[in-house]
Amino acid sequence: MYEDLRQAVYAANMELYRRNLVLYTWGNVSQVDRDKGVFGIKPSGVAYEALKPEDIVIVSLENGKRVDGTLNPSSDTPTHFGLYRAFREIGGVTHTHSTCATSFAQAGREIPCLGTTHADYIAGSVPVTRFLTEAEVAQDYEGETATVIVEAFQSRNPVHTPAVLVRGHGPFTWGKDAAASVYNAVVLEEVARMAMYTFSLNPDTAALPFHVQNKHFSRKHGPNAYYGQK
Repeated sequence: MYEDLRQAVYAANMELYRRNLVLYTWGNVSQVDRDKGVFGIKPSGVAYEALKPEDIVIVSLENGKRVDGTLNPSSDTPTHFGLYRAFREIGGVTHTHSTCATSFAQAGREIPCLGTTHADYIAGSVPVTRFLTEAEVAQDYEGETATVIVEAFQSRNPVHTPAVLVRGHGPFTWGKDAAASVYNAVVLEEVARMAMYTFSLNPDTAALPFHVQNKHFSRKHGPNAYYGQK
């Protein structure tokens, strides 16, 4: 019943591993099937080297509980659940502790759009959330992580800005499916690396002028996009 979903989630997790964005078990990818009312996610604490398609855990989109599979889902499952419930347009979510993006999260700094590489894939800056409060951590740490992410997007379009930095924690990215969310995680890490190098050369670097940002984003993602092949 869930073989295709499991295969897609497994493949996306292994792509994340191949791209060297995770060490040990430091990451997870999920994908939603809204027609079936479920999402598949990597199991908790299972090494990528040992991961198999049948290990992917199926979780209810209604209540966040496991509905199929023998392993425990990722400890970040409530965050994925909250994002799927809040952002109806997304179909896949990736979480990593990739070095450069996590460094910005730990510094509590958003990643401004400094150049066209960033502008090609992410509209505007990559936002950073506030810290969770003591009460939020005690009540439902992973679930409230989704809350602070959604809060950071009150005036943003999550489709146009498919990434966030959870302060003191690390990045989450998303996309139309699991594969797209991994793609955006790779882009985010490279954009973060470029920003770190740029600020090391010139700490006062200003953001790319908006008209240039907008041109690069719209030529790939706008209604009259012309980048690539039809």
